[in-house]
Amino acid sequence: MNAIEVDDLTVRYGDVVALDGASLHVGAGRVCGLIGMNGSGKSTLFKSIIGLVRPASGSIRVAGVDPATARRRAVIGYVPQSEEVDWQFPISVRDVVMTGRYAAMGTMRRPRAADHDAVDEALARVELTDLADRQIGRLSGGQRKRAFVARGIAQGATVLLLDEPFAGVDKRSEATIVRLLRELADDGATVLISTHDLSSLPTLADEAALLMRRVLHHGPPAEVLAPERLATAFGVDLAVQP
Repeated sequence: MNAIEVDDLTVRYGDVVALDGASLHVGAGRVCGLIGMNGSGKSTLFKSIIGLVRPASGSIRVAGVDPATARRRAVIGYVPQSEEVDWQFPISVRDVVMTGRYAAMGTMRRPRAADHDAVDEALARVELTDLADRQIGRLSGGQRKRAFVARGIAQGATVLLLDEPFAGVDKRSEATIVRLLRELADDGATVLISTHDLSSLPTLADEAALLMRRVLHHGPPAEVLAPERLATAFGVDLAVQP
């Protein structure tokens, strides 16, 4: 079953067409790398899938339901770009991860033992236990990304969206994130990740999608990274060197 189904999606911001008939299907247990130049619509696609952007036309299904229902059911985990987060907000790393448990807590938002256990386990998996009580903005770029990955793990999300998670990230954090994503996919989660690091795509992803307001090609990374396809999307020869 496809965990992500985007069909003929068009999104406009006023007179600007951000997505124009984009279609993308990603199966359960797969890691799909999303590549494209700045302004190609990657962030808009993410925000459409999680229900933050209203499409002009087309349809989206996440785990068989619409984005709003998937979000209420805590199906979707989202790691945003750093620019979208207020790093000065007085909240600890542990509390950021705990927000992933909100859907299971009820209206009073009172964590139970199971919630604390899930947060502790997620922090351990991303190697942030020792920094759990630190204010989120005091972490390094890579540690911040790992904290948001931990939020998705604690949430129990089966669909994870990561928007440029490796930008400004140290090598240790990048390796930790890649390892976790592969583990989560092996456990049946679906991962959609945007990245500019084309050379690491074959190691990271099972498949890739090349976006320029619509999906130009979707398939094995080696096919998507063919020089002629990259030239079509980027306008220059961006062939990945061996």
